[in-house]
Parts: sequence; structure tokens; C-alpha cells
Amino acid sequence: MSKINISEWKEYQIKELFDITPTRYHKLINKDLIDENGINPVIVNSSYNNGVGGYSYLECTEIGNIITFSDTTTAESIFYQPIDFVGYSHVQKLTPILYHENWTKNCLLFFMVIFRKQASLMDFNYVNKFTREMALNLNIKLPVKNDIPDWEYMENFIYNIHKKEISNQYYITQYIDRSQSKKIDLSNWRKFHLYDKGLFEIDMGTKLDKVKMTQQNPTVNFIGRANKNNGITEYVDLINDINPYEAGNLTLSLGGEYLGSCFIQPSPFYTSQNVIVLKPTWDMSFNVKMFISIMVFRESRQFYKAFIDELNRHIKTDFSIYLPIDKAGEPDWEYMEQFIDNLYDKEREKTKTILSMH
Repeated sequence: MSKINISEWKEYQIKELFDITPTRYHKLINKDLIDENGINPVIVNSSYNNGVGGYSYLECTEIGNIITFSDTTTAESIFYQPIDFVGYSHVQKLTPILYHENWTKNCLLFFMVIFRKQASLMDFNYVNKFTREMALNLNIKLPVKNDIPDWEYMENFIYNIHKKEISNQYYITQYIDRSQSKKIDLSNWRKFHLYDKGLFEIDMGTKLDKVKMTQQNPTVNFIGRANKNNGITEYVDLINDINPYEAGNLTLSLGGEYLGSCFIQPSPFYTSQNVIVLKPTWDMSFNVKMFISIMVFRESRQFYKAFIDELNRHIKTDFSIYLPIDKAGEPDWEYMEQFIDNLYDKEREKTKTILSMH
């Protein structure tokens, strides 16, 4: 694996980007705090299991989408917390003081790995503790664009690792619970059309021609029929009378060599011919979109053929994908959310290795 070129990355002190404060906690001993049937994760002074020491019925004290660490263990206790949780004594949290809206899950994951790697080089341990003050003054390097953190780079980097690992290893007929070495029970799955209630509005895209686009002051991604870099093939100027699609929508290539390529877009974008836009009809999480995008890709590659039987005439009629369902027969969003989180946890060490720098 080739090393990442960080020669043009910018150095920041943690305190330039984040405030660090103790998590709020219930001030109870563990036997009164943790319940084997609890539902809210309790983040403790641990370097394992994302810091989760158990679960509680007590209300969460902290909001998710933040980074935590213990000031009484080692740098290995630095974790990203995706959901609301119960805090604990000596567990610290990082709160952005700049660029609040830009710290998405993927950007925080990218930062978390850099943060942990740099902290690990300082040889903190149970005697030489990793305190809040030390963390605030720690220097880390991040990719930059126009002299600010390059959010798109970080977003795409983690997204591509995430999707590559999952899409290479998992498909509906091959899902394996590796901890139990058996196939997942697919009896509670069924097919859905992308336009079904609760899924997507299908927009046929802007259908622009890349060669006719200008690049004098580019601010918009251009999505083509590609299978890399989220389908982004160019960075182009805004067209006055054509509003770009919003970040968070999915794009899908209907034909060509990369038929079925389906990506979550991290920034505003235009699309080329034969690339459509899937607009979630509700505030769908990144993990749910990821799960669905993989199902779309695999269904497309298995049952449709480039230049022979492409998706154009199927996408609004009979194209469908398998999804897990709940007791009411509706898509089981919680299952999808947890499934992707579990896969990411299993690949955490691979991500850490890829981002290792000397």
C-alpha cells in the first residue's frame, strides 16, 4: 500500500479546531448504571469496543457524532461516537469550535484516526496519562484546500474505504456473520422499488455535457458514469439558471461500462447524461444510504447488461432491490444502520493501517 503524500497538508493544534470538556455522567457506581438489558451505550475508560462498557436504561447525557477519549488510559481510547450515549468519569469529548457544519461522520472518522495516530506516538499510558491539556496542545496534520481543511477529501477518503471494503465482501446472497460463521437469515427480506413510499424520488438528472462545461471558478462537482471518486469526473463552474443538486443525494449510472455505480454525494453537483439522482424522501442516515447503494450496485451488476439491457427502461418500472424488513413489513432502517456500523467496526484496524504515516 503506497503512503499518502502529506507534504502539502496543514498543521493544526487541536485547540484551534475543538474544545475538549468532560462528558456529563450520572455519578453512579456501575451496578446501578449498567444493565444487561439496557439500550443506551455507556462510554467508559476503555480502549476496546469503541469505548462501550455496557448499556443503561438511564437517559443519554451526550449527543452523538463526536469524538471521545479517556484521560486516564492510553491514546487507544480515542473513538468516534456515532449515536447519543451516557458519559462517564474521565471520559472527555471534542466539540468543534470552527466549521461546525463540516464535521460530518466521515470527516470526524478521518480526524479521529489522525488524532489517535499522533497521540500514540507520544507514548501515553496509565502512568503518563493523556490529559485534556495535552490533547488540546497536540499538533496534527490535515489535508487542506484554499487554506482550510479539505472536507471533500476527508469525506471521500473514508467513504471510499468504507464502500470498497463492504462492496468487495458482502452481497445479499453472500452475507456472512463472521462471528458465528453462518449465513444471515434472509427470510425477513423482500424486494422494494426505489420509488416506493419511504425510499426515493427519482430525478433524471441535469443531463449536461462535460465538454461544454466551464472551469473558470469551479464550485460544483460533475458526476459522470464512473466507478471511482464518488463518480466525480470534474469540478465545474456554477450555471446561473441551473441549481446543483444538494449534497447527501445519491447518484446512479444507468448504463455504460460502469452501469449501476451508485454513490452518496458529499457536495453539490451536476450530472451527465445517463446519471440519475435518488433523492431520499426522509432524513435518511449515511449508513442507510450506504446499505441501499450497495444493494443497488449488486442488483444492477448481476441482472443488467451494459449496452444490451441497461437500467434506463427499468429504473422507474420493474427495477427493485432486496432490503431487510421489520414486523410491519417495512424497511428495517435500524437493521441497516447497525449492519453498516458493525462492518465499519470490523474494518477499523484496516483503516488505521491505511492512514498510518511515518
